[in-house]
Amino acid sequence: MVFWEEYVSDESMGTFAPILVYWLYAGMYQLLPPLRRYRLHTRKEEEERNLVPLSSVVRGVLLQQLVQAIVARVLFLVTGDEGSTGTFVQPSILIQLLQIIIAMIVMDTWQYFVHRYMHQNKFLYRHIHSQHHRLVVPYAIGALYNHPLEGLLLDTFGGALSFLISGMTARTAVFFFCFAVMKTVDDHSGLWLPGNIFQMFFQNNTAYHDIHHQLQGTKFNYSQPFFSTWDKILGTHMPYRLLTRKEGGFEARPMKD
Repeated sequence: MVFWEEYVSDESMGTFAPILVYWLYAGMYQLLPPLRRYRLHTRKEEEERNLVPLSSVVRGVLLQQLVQAIVARVLFLVTGDEGSTGTFVQPSILIQLLQIIIAMIVMDTWQYFVHRYMHQNKFLYRHIHSQHHRLVVPYAIGALYNHPLEGLLLDTFGGALSFLISGMTARTAVFFFCFAVMKTVDDHSGLWLPGNIFQMFFQNNTAYHDIHHQLQGTKFNYSQPFFSTWDKILGTHMPYRLLTRKEGGFEARPMKD
C-alpha cells in the first residue's frame, strides 16, 4: 500500500507526480542562497553567458510537461494495470528493481543516440537542439528547457519506451520517473554540494553534464541521465578535473583521456 492509494489512482500519480517533483526540487535549488563556494559557475557567468531569460525557460518547461502529461495519460489508458476482475497485483520488490534497472538502460540508450544525432546533424542542432544550449551555464529549472520537438523525441518518447520495455506498472513508474526527474534536475543544477547522493553514486553527474555545455565538450558526454556507459563505449567520453576557484566555488575543467 502507498500513501496516495485512497486518494488518487497510480495512473494519475504517474502522470502528475513527476511534474510536481520537478518544480519542488528545481524550485528548492532556485531559492537557495548564492552558495558561491559550491557553484560550478559564478552568478556573473550565468547572467552574461545564458541567451534566454528565466521567463522563457519556465514557459518552455511547462509546454514540455503538458505534452508529457498527455502522452502519459494515453499510455496508462492503453496499457492499464488492472485485470478483468479489477484486482491489482503489484510485482515483488525484486522484480520492480529489475524493471527499474531495465528502464534506466533503455532510457540511457535512447537518449544517448538521439542526443548525439541532434549534435551531429547540423540542421537538427541549429533548429532544434541549440535551444537547450542557450543555457550555456545550466541551472535546475532549465533541466527540461528544450525545443518542443526535442522534448517529445528525447524525453517523452524515451520515457514511454522505458515504461513499455521494462514492463513496469504505473505504481512502479511513479517512483522511477520521480527519481529520473530529480536526477535530471540535479545534473543541471550547477552546484557541487557535499553529500549529494547523485554526485556520489553516479559518474554522470552535475560536473559531467556541465562539460557537455562547455564549448570544448559539446561533442562529448552525450550520455544522460544515469550512466556514462555509451560515451565510454563509443569514444565520446571526456573526463574532467574538478578545480577550486580562488574566488570561491569549483570549475569542471575538461581533459582528454
